[in-house]
Amino acid sequence: MMTIGLHADNEKKVLLENFCIAYKNILERYKLIATQATAQHIRLVTGLNVSELLAGGLGGDKQLETAIMNDEIDLLISFERVSLDTFHDIADHNSLVRLCDLCSVPVATNLPTAECLVLCLDRGDLDWRESMHR
Repeated sequence: MMTIGLHADNEKKVLLENFCIAYKNILERYKLIATQATAQHIRLVTGLNVSELLAGGLGGDKQLETAIMNDEIDLLISFERVSLDTFHDIADHNSLVRLCDLCSVPVATNLPTAECLVLCLDRGDLDWRESMHR
C-alpha cells in the first residue's frame, strides 16, 4: 500500500483539510502520515486514519524528511506559507521539495498540483512506485 505524506503550515491547514474532505474517497485507500497537528486536524474533519508523527517543531518535520529519504513516502502534499520576505520559510519549504526531487517522490506544493497527483494516483498512474521499491 502506498503512503501519502501530508504537511501544512498553520496558515494552510484549512486548505489541506478541505482538500482531504474533497478527495476523502481516494485518500482513504492509502496510508496517510502527517505531523501531529496536521494529523489531528485531518482526522477531526474527515475521519480519515492518519498516522501521527511528532509535532513539526519537535522533530516531526525531521521524521517526515527521514521517511522520504528511507523511501517510506510515495507522494507528498505540502502546503506551506511561502513569503518572499522571509528567507527562513523558503529554505525550510525547499528542503522537503529538494528531498522529494532527490528521492523521486512526486510532490505537490499547491492545490492544483495536489489535485492532479491524487487523481493520477486514483487512475493508477503512480503504481510504478510500488513496483520500484516494494
